[in-house]
Amino acid sequence: MRSLSVLTAALLLAGAAHAQQAKERVIRVGIGLNDEHPQATAVRKFGDLLKQQSGGKITVRLYPSGQLGNDVTMTSALQGGTLDMTIPDTSTLVSHVKDFGVINLPFSIASEKEADELLDGPFGEKILAKLPEKGLIGLGFWENGFRHVTNSRKPIRKVDDFAGLKLRVIPNPLFVETFKAMGVNGIPMPFPEVFSAMETRTVDGQENPVATILASKFYEVQQHLVLSKHIYSAWVLLMSKKTWDSLSPDEQKMVTSAAKEAKLFERKTIREFSANAVNELKKNGMTVTELPASEVDALRTKVQPVTARFSNEFGTAAASEMQAELTRIRGTVK
Repeated sequence: MRSLSVLTAALLLAGAAHAQQAKERVIRVGIGLNDEHPQATAVRKFGDLLKQQSGGKITVRLYPSGQLGNDVTMTSALQGGTLDMTIPDTSTLVSHVKDFGVINLPFSIASEKEADELLDGPFGEKILAKLPEKGLIGLGFWENGFRHVTNSRKPIRKVDDFAGLKLRVIPNPLFVETFKAMGVNGIPMPFPEVFSAMETRTVDGQENPVATILASKFYEVQQHLVLSKHIYSAWVLLMSKKTWDSLSPDEQKMVTSAAKEAKLFERKTIREFSANAVNELKKNGMTVTELPASEVDALRTKVQPVTARFSNEFGTAAASEMQAELTRIRGTVK
C-alpha cells in the first residue's frame, strides 16, 4: 500500500495539471453522524484534497448530525439529484443492490485486514459497479467497524444475558432477525433518533462500533458495553450519478483520486480513534465486558439459521463468492 504522503504528492501534481479544467462548484455532503466523528474528519480531508486538486475551485460542504436526513432519505436525495454525496451504511443499500447485504452476515468478517482485502478487491468492486444503474456512484468503502452492544439495564457476560433486551437496530431485516435469534427485541430506527430513544428509555440500548458509541456520547445514557463483535459494518462513499455526470472527465478524475486517499485516511483515523475509545468509555463510567470464546461460539450457533436464510435472500452467488474470497484472503493475510 502506498503511503499517504506519496499519494498526497501525486494528487497535488495531478491537481496542478488539471485544476484549470475545473469549474467553480460546491459539493454538498450529508452524514448522520456528528461533526466530531472520524467520518466527518475524513469528509473534511476529502474536501481538502479536492480543493487542492481543483486549484480551489471545488469546495466540499459538510452537513453532519442528520441535518439533511438519515441514510435512507439522503441516498434517495442523491438519486433525485437534490444532494451530491452521502456515506450510508452498506445495510441501507440492500433495497438498491441486494449483494450489499452479505457484508453484514453475522460473524463473517473476522478482522479489519480481511475487510480491506475483501472490499478493495474484485468482490467489492463488483458490487460498486452495480450502483450507477440505481442513480448512484460508489467511490469506495469506508470503515464503520465491528459492532458491539450497549444497554442501560445490565452487564452482558453470557449469551443468555441478551434475552429480553429492547435494542435499536439498523432498519434492515437482517439486523432485526439476528437480534431476535439472540433473544432481543430489535427496534428498527433511524440513527438520528437513537440518543433520544435511549434517554427516554424507549429502548434499552443499541449496537454500533465503539467509535460511534464514543463520538455520539452514548455513555451519557448507557451504562454497559459488551464487545460482541457480532457484525462488521462498512460505509460507502456515494455520489449522485446526476452530480457525477455533470462533472467533466478531469473533474471526475479529481473526485476519484481524492476519494482513494480519503478512504485510506478514514480507515487510519477511525482505527486510531477506536483503539482509544474503550478506555475513554470506561473513563466516562461505562462497564465493559467481553464474551468468553465459548459464549461467542454459542452466539454464532444461535444466529446461524439467520445467516443461512439471508444468504439465500441476498443471493447465494454473492454469499458464496464472499466466503470463497475470505477463505483465499485468510490464506494470504497475516
